[in-house]
Amino acid sequence: MNKGNASRGVIIKTFVTTDLQKAIAEKFGLRCVDTLTGFKYNGAKLKKYEELTRAQNYRELSEEETRRLRLEKSSFYIFGGEESYGYSAADFVRDKDANAAVIMFCEVAAYAKSRGLTLDELLDQVFCEFGYFEERNHSVYFEGADGAEKIRRLLISYDENPPRQVLDSAVTRVQNFEKDTIRDSDGDEIPKEKMLIFELADKTRVAVRGSGTEPKIKYYLFGARLPVKGKLSREELARAKTEIGNRLDSLWSWLEKDANQRLAK
Repeated sequence: MNKGNASRGVIIKTFVTTDLQKAIAEKFGLRCVDTLTGFKYNGAKLKKYEELTRAQNYRELSEEETRRLRLEKSSFYIFGGEESYGYSAADFVRDKDANAAVIMFCEVAAYAKSRGLTLDELLDQVFCEFGYFEERNHSVYFEGADGAEKIRRLLISYDENPPRQVLDSAVTRVQNFEKDTIRDSDGDEIPKEKMLIFELADKTRVAVRGSGTEPKIKYYLFGARLPVKGKLSREELARAKTEIGNRLDSLWSWLEKDANQRLAK
């Protein structure tokens, strides 16, 4: 990778995965493409990038040859991840791969050790450079047929009557993935899904979606503190961790109460 071809480099993540990945991509001039949750969407992107190379025998070529084609004619896949413990670091692996993830993590640990750092200390250095990002995942379970009806009602309630204010912060934007036409940074239309994302004036975000595999509604909470200029100092990072952590705690308490009120109507 270099400045001349960096724009062909791409990181793929889901809408509910940390925007730290996006901040890193932007710093190095790469693209960051958001998808729905599920590595099938990651794989679909890789298939598209493969087809753009116009190489009929793409999967028979060596990694060196496909790398050259992607950098010259298509998009070079650098990394993909989803919040639910899924990682993929190569075009030839088109699903989340625990074996490759372990190898990558060992490489990161070895790099941290070579610099006399723990993994936590290395992560703090990343936060200082790119900004502090914190995410929380919560779920509310509703078992049985009655529970399925509650999930349906609650998702309809968010759809028809999204909150206008959360805590002391106004809701400034609502993305409805079932009704809105939403396109990713490649210009491709995102498939329809029952998911909503609320963006607040204080820069926190909340995503709400029904689980595809379990009887529950999933909530994703996001908070961030970006450097005003340069980098976050250690003192600023410590304050950001405390303030954002407390904010996300309060946000979840509000969401739980609001969900109960919606179901009581």
